[in-house]
Amino acid sequence: MERNIYLQTVTLEEALQCFEDKTTASFRKTIEEIPVEGSFGRITAEPIYAKYSNPNFNASAMDGIAVISKTTRMADERNPVRLTKDTEFVFVDTGDVICEPYDSVIMIEDVRIIDETHVEIITPSHPWQHVRMIGEDFVVGEMLLTRNHKITAVDLGALVSGGIEKLKVYAPLRVGLIPTGTEIVEIGTKLKSGDILESNTRMFAGLVLESGGMPIRYPIVSDDKELLRQALQKAVKENDFVVINAGSSAGSEDYTASLIKELGEVWIHGIDIKPGKPAILGAIEGKPVVGIPGYPVSAYMTFKHFVIPMIEGIKPPQKWMEATLSQAVPSSLKHKEFVRVQLGNVDGKVIATPLKRGAASTMSLVKANGILTIEKESEGFISGSKVMVEQTRKHLELEKALVSIGSHDLIMDWVADLLLGEKKETYLLSAHVGSLGGILAIKRGEAHVAPIHLLDENTGEYNVKEVLRYLSGEEMILIKGMKRWQGFYMRKEDTMIDSIRDLVQKNLSFINRQKGSGTRLLTDYFLKKDLVNKDQIKGYETEVLTHTAVAQAVLSGNADVGVGIESVARQMGLSYKAVAKEDYDFLIPKRFMEMTIIKDFIDTIQSEAFKQRLVEAGGYEIEPLQYVSIGGNSCKITLEGR
Repeated sequence: MERNIYLQTVTLEEALQCFEDKTTASFRKTIEEIPVEGSFGRITAEPIYAKYSNPNFNASAMDGIAVISKTTRMADERNPVRLTKDTEFVFVDTGDVICEPYDSVIMIEDVRIIDETHVEIITPSHPWQHVRMIGEDFVVGEMLLTRNHKITAVDLGALVSGGIEKLKVYAPLRVGLIPTGTEIVEIGTKLKSGDILESNTRMFAGLVLESGGMPIRYPIVSDDKELLRQALQKAVKENDFVVINAGSSAGSEDYTASLIKELGEVWIHGIDIKPGKPAILGAIEGKPVVGIPGYPVSAYMTFKHFVIPMIEGIKPPQKWMEATLSQAVPSSLKHKEFVRVQLGNVDGKVIATPLKRGAASTMSLVKANGILTIEKESEGFISGSKVMVEQTRKHLELEKALVSIGSHDLIMDWVADLLLGEKKETYLLSAHVGSLGGILAIKRGEAHVAPIHLLDENTGEYNVKEVLRYLSGEEMILIKGMKRWQGFYMRKEDTMIDSIRDLVQKNLSFINRQKGSGTRLLTDYFLKKDLVNKDQIKGYETEVLTHTAVAQAVLSGNADVGVGIESVARQMGLSYKAVAKEDYDFLIPKRFMEMTIIKDFIDTIQSEAFKQRLVEAGGYEIEPLQYVSIGGNSCKITLEGR
C-alpha cells in the first residue's frame, strides 16, 4: 500500500490563524431567538441591553424606618430627635419602596420606639443612607452582555432582572463524529487480542455538549477507503462540522487526508506540536473537516485547539496563573509540548505537579486541572521553576484541593472517591512519586500530605528515621495505623516463587519500582537478606511508578515477577505471595493539622465506609490512628491523640 506523506508541518500559531481565516470565510452560524430560561451556555448573537433598571425603584436596603434625612441632622445621645409616624417616618422592610419625601433609612436597631406613633433616634442620617437607588446595579438601556458571550448562571439572573424575555443566540453547531479503525470496537463487545474500545468520540461528544454544540456520533468505520468516503459524505451533508478520529497519520491505511483532498481541500496536514502532530485541517463543501489522531491525549489536544473554539464561536478567556513545578519537565526541543498538570494551593503557593506525558495516557486528562506549555526549542523546566499554567477546570477551587504527593496505593483513590461521596468541599489531588519523593515534596512546601512507607532495615521501624533525616527543622505529624501486605506478583504456577533468590534460580524476569519508593527499598532489603546481587536479577533496572503498573507488566507477560501490594494483585487476578506487612503512614506538617482539608482527610480514613473498602479489597489492616509528633530541631517524638 502507498503511504501518505505529511505536508510540511506548521506551527500551532500558524495553524490556528489559518483555520480561523478559512472557517470565517466559509462558515456562518445560524441565529435563532429563544426564551431566556433556555439560554444557559448559549452564545449571544448580538449585544443585549436592559429593558428595565435594576432596581427599578428606590429600595430599602435594611429593616428600619424611612426618614427625611434633613430632619435628623441634630440627633445625638444628648439630644434625641423624636419623629412622628406617617409624617416624619414610616416603617420599612428590606426591599420596600422608598417614596418621596423620604430619602434615607435608619436601621431598626438604632431606633427607640416610644409608642405606636412616635420613635426617637440618637444618630443623624444622610441622604440615601441604606437605600438601593434606582439603577444601582444597572440602568435601562445599559448593555448587559456583549455579542459572542457564553451565558452563565449569573448572566441569567442579570438578564431576567433586566426584563429580557427572549434573546438571539447562535444555533448550536451540529458536529459529526466519525470513529475509524478496524481494531476499534464498541463498548459491550467481548474483547479479543488487538481490539480497542472506542472511547475518543464519546469524549468528543461530551466536549461538544459542554461547549454548546450538538454531537452526532456515527458508527465505527473500518479501514476501508470507500466505506470511509461514504461515511464522510453522509456526515458532511448532515452536519455543520465534521471530525474524523484516527487515520490522520502517515500509515498505509490512513485515508483521511487523501479523502478530504479528493472531496474538498486540505489546508494543513501536520502541526508542530506534541502530542497532536498528525492533525488535518480542511473543508468539504464549505464545511470544516478536522482529522484527529487516535491516541487519546493527541485527540484531546487537537480537539481543544481547533474544534471547541469553533463550536463556541468565541475564544474563551483563559485563566493563566503562575505555579511552581514540583518535578522537572524536560523537553526534546523538537516540538511545542502541552504537559498535563495537577494544580493545588499549598501555603499560598500554587504547585503544579506534572502528570504522565504519553499521548495515550487518558487518565492524565481525567486528573489534570491545568496545562503547562513548553515552547519548541526549549529544554523544559527544572524542579522548582516558576511557570505559567492554564487552568482547565475552573470550577475547582484550588484552596479546597488537598495535595498528596508520595507513595502509590489504591487507598488514595478510595479517599478521593469518599471525599466526593460525602459531599465535603475538599477534593484530593494525588501524585505518585514514591515515599522519598513525598518527603522531599513536603520539605519543599509542595504538598499537604505525603503517604510514605520507608523501612529502616536496622530497626524494622517505618518512616520515622527518614522524616528525622530530611525534616528535622520542622514540626511534623506522622499519622500511623494503616497496615498493608507487600509481596510477589506472579502470573501463573510455573513462575511461583517464595523468595527473591528464586528469581535467579528459575531465570525469571523482574519488574522494579523507581528509586526512592518504599517498595524499591523493600526489594533491596530482600536482596540483601537473601545475599542476592542486583546484577543477577533480570530486569532489575526496569522501573515503573505504581503497583498497578507492576501488576500490569506481570499480567501482560512483560515480566514474570514484581513486588507490590496485595490489594492490586487481587484486583488484577494475579497469583500472590505475601512476604512483608508494612506501615503505610501519612506525613503532614503540624501547621496544616487544623486546616479543613486535613480534617476532612482524617475523618475519611477513620470512616466506616473507608474501613469497609479496605476489607473488601483485602491485604490491609487498620488500627486506631496514632499521631507521632516529630518536633522541631529537638526531634522529640511523642504519641498524641487527636
